[in-house]
Amino acid sequence: MQIRRAEAADARAIAEIIVPTIREGSTYALDRDMSEADALAYWLGPDRETFVVEDHDGAMVGTYFIRPNQAGGGRHVCNCGYMTHAAATGRGIARRMCEHSLEHARTSGYRAMQFNFVVSTNVRAVRLWQSLGFEILTRLPLAFHHPTAGYVDALVMYQQL
Repeated sequence: MQIRRAEAADARAIAEIIVPTIREGSTYALDRDMSEADALAYWLGPDRETFVVEDHDGAMVGTYFIRPNQAGGGRHVCNCGYMTHAAATGRGIARRMCEHSLEHARTSGYRAMQFNFVVSTNVRAVRLWQSLGFEILTRLPLAFHHPTAGYVDALVMYQQL
């Protein structure tokens, strides 16, 4: 697996990862009906660095972004978003992206990483983030409307770097 910075030419492959995840509506608090152009504008926004993961055959299997969580005095804490291609789940890609983002955050001078809104029903992600050193700071009761589970909690997770 290779992780590299996203380039403009990656937009089509990134859309193939993020649009189905957004449409599913079970892990991100984004409008399920947002256009592909809006999804790409969100993921590739100028306020973030975006990375892609390619498997050994060069196929894109994941993508993540990193950005300051807040402006000004909160700029030393970063935030990330991760998405894995549906056909590549269970292969350790999310773990590799998170490990890469933690390393990148440290070398970029961030002092902590915060996940603002981890949907509690995303049990695999919660377990993964905890295995990588993230703590659940708080639970936001019924903060997310899951398409099949109804209203569920969201978690704020944090790790000092």
